[in-house]
Amino acid sequence: MKADPPHILCVNPWVHDFAAFDFWARPLGLFTIAAILRQNRVRVSFLDCMNRFHPRKTNPVKVYWDGRGPFDKTQIPLPRTLEADLGHVSKKFTRYGALKEWIEQDLLAMDRPDLILVTSLMTYWATGVAETIALLKKIFPDVPVVLGGIYATLCETHARKYSGADQVITGPAEPVLADLVETYTGVTLNEMPDPADLDTTPFAALDLQDAIAYAPILTSRGCPFSCEYCASSFLEPRLRRRSPENVFQELCHWHNNFQVKNFAFYDDALLINPERYAFPLLERIIDEKMDIFFHTPNAVHIKEISAKAADLMFKAGFKTIRLGLETADFSSHRHDIKVKRNEFFTAVDHLRTSGFAKDQLGAYLLCGLPGQNLDEVEASVNLVKGLGLTPVLAYYTPIPHTPMWADAVRNARFDITAHPALTNNSLFPCVRSQQDLDRISQLKKIVK
Repeated sequence: MKADPPHILCVNPWVHDFAAFDFWARPLGLFTIAAILRQNRVRVSFLDCMNRFHPRKTNPVKVYWDGRGPFDKTQIPLPRTLEADLGHVSKKFTRYGALKEWIEQDLLAMDRPDLILVTSLMTYWATGVAETIALLKKIFPDVPVVLGGIYATLCETHARKYSGADQVITGPAEPVLADLVETYTGVTLNEMPDPADLDTTPFAALDLQDAIAYAPILTSRGCPFSCEYCASSFLEPRLRRRSPENVFQELCHWHNNFQVKNFAFYDDALLINPERYAFPLLERIIDEKMDIFFHTPNAVHIKEISAKAADLMFKAGFKTIRLGLETADFSSHRHDIKVKRNEFFTAVDHLRTSGFAKDQLGAYLLCGLPGQNLDEVEASVNLVKGLGLTPVLAYYTPIPHTPMWADAVRNARFDITAHPALTNNSLFPCVRSQQDLDRISQLKKIVK
């Protein structure tokens, strides 16, 4: 008699934070793992602690035209380990996501899984991961729990000690997935994607959700840059690309079969080498007259916005353009210059000429860096506003394994090595003076 396929539960944990909003934020890596498991005829369940569309929800779900919207939230006490550093903080610590009793009821109604896979995103959401795993262990005490994702990779020692998981894996999960499943269930996965060919990876299992408000899309993995504040090159050491046709087929899949209208590109390098990748994709979308909307929350590289790129993006249906400006200080003394003043002005001109409206264009500006002069930030805000763009302040989060981490540790107001939650950008950990904190509050008002 043939054995039943194993049952694997994939879990997106709660977020613990001082502020959170669904800015096109979905656990794409976890959905990809779920798709690989389903391709191998494994029985997959999905528990989404961040579910904005939970079936037990009685009040109307707020969904913006672009798919975004607020999470449900519950105020919770600060963990005792953080009280000494953050007890004076006036902001309320909050569990974002579905109510705890709803998630517990979901688990109690579920068949016992053979293995539980938990993902993790922001490093400073570590306490949400731990609370989620504690509940999983309460309901299924004898089921192994494996934790992966960004927090697990960047804060491996902390995750092993405090997450409660039975095993912590680092880096991309695909290379170790088959071994994990065989170790814990005895089942061999025979259909695995080729790491050298991203087109062999099945489309992420977004249909496991109760509703698909938008679809996250990755046309590439990795980034050709190594910005001092960013961990992308640590998480994905090399740039790999999908073919334009493979990406196009995924867009068709979600749009035609699930009526998805909004797509958010998660790429770090969407417009790199555009003649081979982005342009053929956008031209195909235009030729097929697909009525869909695109958003770029991870920002696009300004140097790559030629007249052709801007024209194709507008015609293809891009609605939210975020430029990775970082600062309008284009002086030669800066050692991390990715764009020159004339390149920025030219890119903006191309976008405006192509038809993009002011409210569609925003530029990310870094704020709260170690030792940063806020005069520079204010000047950048004024320059961006003067060009008719929206300045978007990107508050700095110190991240382990980045070149700027050591500088952040030296400049932080408290010991950010003690707990990942202390790196939360809502706390402005590297802004040392009350005067600068007050000035950032003023900058927020100027931006609004």
